[in-house]
Amino acid sequence: MLPIANLVRFHISLNVSNLERSVEFYKLLFGQEPAKQRADYAKFEPNDPPLVLSLEPNGRVGGGTLNHLGVRMTDERQLVALQERLEKLGIRSQREEGVECCYAKQTKFWVHDPDMTLWEFYTLDDDELQHRGTGQSIDVMMGSTLPDETKVWEHQLGTEFPVRIDACDQSLDLVTLRGTFNIPLDESAQAAILQEAKRVLRPKGRVLLRILSGTQQHPDPKIPGYEERIKFVPAKDDIVSLVSKVGLEGIRLIKYDPKPCFTIDGIQMRETHIEAFTTA
Repeated sequence: MLPIANLVRFHISLNVSNLERSVEFYKLLFGQEPAKQRADYAKFEPNDPPLVLSLEPNGRVGGGTLNHLGVRMTDERQLVALQERLEKLGIRSQREEGVECCYAKQTKFWVHDPDMTLWEFYTLDDDELQHRGTGQSIDVMMGSTLPDETKVWEHQLGTEFPVRIDACDQSLDLVTLRGTFNIPLDESAQAAILQEAKRVLRPKGRVLLRILSGTQQHPDPKIPGYEERIKFVPAKDDIVSLVSKVGLEGIRLIKYDPKPCFTIDGIQMRETHIEAFTTA
């Protein structure tokens, strides 16, 4: 096997739902034309970073284990210049200062490509932290950098879920369920909520569940500080299984930290973010 220093470029291949739209995005991101483009394939080969990025149209995206893609910049001046260039080209970004993440302190910004693949550009402010850090804001990663035209409907814990979402069939891009399953609901009621989300989503539309889940369910957790809000903690595996049963695809666990937030009656509980997609 070759030593890593002898490697010329790092290669990434991404599935994309619309090749032409993705090519236009990456032309702006890298500031250059694709090195190769065909009806069913495109490839970029920027020198900075030294990368081969291929785009493979497959009709839908989602699923897999990819969290995000990152590029470490030389210094903050280079980082700012890149962010300013992308903003002028209409690519929205979200900046964060002094984020403690992965045993380091970083300054960074995030952008999403047309299929919501997340790119992080960052500098290292301190690479010798003795603790992992809380990491980047999930709202920055998953919410505030959504494209302007994205049509979103959201439900939050503490409000009643409607019998029917006020949206036409297949009219939305994203349905977010924040804490929706942290009240006692039987499986049929949970399934009905997910089916209603499916009804209003476009083909390849996205469902994002943000819940507190446990290694097994807890019917009455009495979590300190949350007794009035969180009345029920479902088992993580039960929710993932239900999402699959109702016909959503590309299911991915995008937040499930190694360390639990709470342990009650021997049940470990974690903040859990699950995404899934409607069929094409």
